[in-house]
Amino acid sequence: MKNMTLKEITLACNGTYYGDDTSYHKNVASVVIDSRKVEKDSLFVAIRGKRVDGHTFIPETINAGALCAVSEELIDNANFPYIKVASTEQALKDIAEHYRQGFDLKVVGITGSVGKTSTKEMMASVLSQKYSVHKTPKNYNSEIGLSLTAFLIEEHHQVAVLEMGINDFGEMEHLSKIAKPDFCVMTNIGTAHIEFLKTRDGILKAKSEIFRFMNPKGKIFLNGNDDKLISLVPFNGISPTYYGMDSKFPFYATDINPLGLKGTTATYHTPKSSFTAHVNVPGAFMVYNALASIAVAYSLDMTDEDIIKGLEALKPIAGRSNIIESDKYTIIDDCYNAGPVTVKGALELLSQADTRKVAILGDMFELGPETWEIHFGLGAYAAESNIDVLICIGELSKQTYKGAKEHGFTKAYYFETKEDLFKEMDTLLELKDTILVKASNGMGFAKIVEVLKDI
Repeated sequence: MKNMTLKEITLACNGTYYGDDTSYHKNVASVVIDSRKVEKDSLFVAIRGKRVDGHTFIPETINAGALCAVSEELIDNANFPYIKVASTEQALKDIAEHYRQGFDLKVVGITGSVGKTSTKEMMASVLSQKYSVHKTPKNYNSEIGLSLTAFLIEEHHQVAVLEMGINDFGEMEHLSKIAKPDFCVMTNIGTAHIEFLKTRDGILKAKSEIFRFMNPKGKIFLNGNDDKLISLVPFNGISPTYYGMDSKFPFYATDINPLGLKGTTATYHTPKSSFTAHVNVPGAFMVYNALASIAVAYSLDMTDEDIIKGLEALKPIAGRSNIIESDKYTIIDDCYNAGPVTVKGALELLSQADTRKVAILGDMFELGPETWEIHFGLGAYAAESNIDVLICIGELSKQTYKGAKEHGFTKAYYFETKEDLFKEMDTLLELKDTILVKASNGMGFAKIVEVLKDI
């Protein structure tokens, strides 16, 4: 990471330094919250989690080579440097904000109810054809995750593509303060996290906090086919640029040709050009991701040729419409997360397979008071889809099973746990089946994918 001294860090987080003057002027090599990731001269920030208190690991991290710790507690008889703060979590964010401000690079902030990660991956694939790009690793899109992502920015990076996810009001403002995006992208306003944000208007309001600390000369890119986003008023004089499936938008797509599990081809239009590209990752929603990426790339003066290379170079990631060919099955690994819109899209993708089609669905979380009705309705939707077998797992998914059964779907099965399914898997599956695996991440359906791969 870029040079940052303990003095800088202490001032950035409004802390009190305890230690020798020589260490005060030393640079840290990394910033970590996981004691297992400490290296020589790391700064260890002791976060209090729900199950583990990082303060208990401070002596261990110092012994492992950490230069300094950030603590909410006074440490008696400490023979190592530490910084005392009121809140270590806030200190982490303050330090990350300070670190990010030390770079002259373009930042793309991506948010939305669904499609954030896939858009982030496509955006990075496209922009990396011209620029040195840093992107959010894994699912580091929370306040803590974004802070850790910021510390991975290096001096050679020219663009940072940052995924920004929230559960409640106020969180996006904190993310925006750290990221200070030059370009803000919103994929859509759905029902994810509606349990906390109550309505889609509430979700729109919460996600619009991304604009609070954006570059006043920056740009906003929105999905024009989303009924909430199309009504968004200009922010601080910045009028949104829309993309979508309508030629009235500056960036739009035509001649969309779904190729099932082999992705989609489409013709993409910019204010100055048109070109055709093939996105290898399946799912019609990838066309929207492509349009968002094209719009940002266009603003960064990229050529059509480089944009096409980036779109076609995209690789699927685990848990996100990732097609796996095992000896026995074709597996659609889409188990990272789930909501009613994304599950329906995944079922539509599954329906395009040319073999027997099996959907293994689990619970969807954070859907608010209508959770039961939504799961039941999903079962009804599955019953009318072109699939052959539906397997439901989890307490909420019992309603999905009931919805399918009550709408005449005979080959629907229910299991309380993954382990119960494993006992019956041989009797339910057939050689060459195409199998969709999808649920909210907390259901741990990655285990099902691993079992299917190893059968």
